[in-house]
Amino acid sequence: MAQSGGGAAKRASLSGDAGGGADGLSALPDDVLVHILLLLDSAAAAGRTSVLSRRWRRLWALLPELRFPVAPAPHLIASALASHEASLRHLLVGFDAAAAAPDSAAAWLPLAARRLSGRLTIQNRIKSESAYGGETGASFQVPCFEHATAISLDLGFLSLALPPAGVLARLVKLSLERVRFAGACDLGAAVSSRRFPCLRKLTVEYARGLPNLTISSESLLEVKLWHLNGLQRLTVVAPELKKLKLANCFAGRRPVADISAPQLVVLMWWDTYDRSSVHFGDLPQLKRLTAHGFYVYGRHGYESATNRAFVSFLERFQAIHYLHIALTYPMYIGDSQCLMENLTVLPRLKTLVLFLQNKGHAFGPSLFHVLRKCTGLKRLGLSFYPNSELEAQSACPSGCVCDQPSNWKTEEVTLKRLREVRIIDLEGTDHEVAFMKRLFIWARKLKRITLTYRSISLGKMKEVREKLLCHAMPETHIGLTKYTVYE
Repeated sequence: MAQSGGGAAKRASLSGDAGGGADGLSALPDDVLVHILLLLDSAAAAGRTSVLSRRWRRLWALLPELRFPVAPAPHLIASALASHEASLRHLLVGFDAAAAAPDSAAAWLPLAARRLSGRLTIQNRIKSESAYGGETGASFQVPCFEHATAISLDLGFLSLALPPAGVLARLVKLSLERVRFAGACDLGAAVSSRRFPCLRKLTVEYARGLPNLTISSESLLEVKLWHLNGLQRLTVVAPELKKLKLANCFAGRRPVADISAPQLVVLMWWDTYDRSSVHFGDLPQLKRLTAHGFYVYGRHGYESATNRAFVSFLERFQAIHYLHIALTYPMYIGDSQCLMENLTVLPRLKTLVLFLQNKGHAFGPSLFHVLRKCTGLKRLGLSFYPNSELEAQSACPSGCVCDQPSNWKTEEVTLKRLREVRIIDLEGTDHEVAFMKRLFIWARKLKRITLTYRSISLGKMKEVREKLLCHAMPETHIGLTKYTVYE
């Protein structure tokens, strides 16, 4: 009984309601207590602290952030927003009741629009598009967030209706992921300078219902467009744009695009290309270029046509500081033809990064062909696509021709300026080591090699390093580093 009484007294002291006076925690200033509540994982958890004492009952209403990772009933979100007293710098709502989401959101989104002064994040936890069976009929109606600085919507392919009017004068970032644009929604008109005068970064990923997209903005600095299923025509007029990244939007259709961005520094065009229908205008500031992959083997069909478009795209650029391309191999080469001779030109380069989807095949011949065309390189990057266990067992059968022609083993490439090489997931196979031995001969002044491990253990990477040290020049440093998502 004595222990039970002591526990009750301790709880009374913590609550600040005991006769002995307030506890030290509740005596802290409001801003300190608010900071403590922000460490909790949700608004609901912060709200539950109100049971501690009368002193704590209104603290949650002072939080500058409200997070509902798993949304409660819509009326509870609306009630929380109506009772909240502080300006919101971040509101996060996650939900998984997909069919009810548009109607549910209508109960609290208008309140959020009036309260928010910072970032809005809405996440549909359902990941499969098939969960909706096509059009749902209801649209996720977004009101005008006049004071928001960033909006991120991941709707799980629910239909989205943007506000037809209003100015989002403070919005800097807009991210729309897995959305289905409702009706005749004009995204381009919505994000124009007239309505989004301060927009700096626009991201649209895995979207449906955008056959034509016209973006005209005097403020945009970055645009990222990925997997816009059904896109037929793209127009971008953005005099201050610095980065444009587009991938898998035209889905094999003839691309039609007009890009006016004279300040562009970074261009990623990971899609089909047609010189007659894709126009970039002058790009005098361009320094970094990422282009669609090149098929090392194939037949006179899709692979050859894709390679011709790839070469046509690169021919547009005479010199570039940084080029990132992929070399793609089939699982089974069989009687496929080697297509590397079709890669006839590369721009003058300082840095070349190659993404090798070689599926276990020897890559020496193809890299030898590429390096002969860019002997002025200063930096080289090689990134190996991780093979699945099935691919490792099936690739490169006996008698495979992937190591032909073998002239790379004897002929010279002069890489006098090459000083740095970075390699991700080098496994140390016999063929990889043979290629590195040749690279040490071609690049006599190589100063540094960085081995980055992503899907390979540190112990394995140390073994690879020891193999290379046996063949490297004494002055060549070989270091190890772990891959990070920021690379």
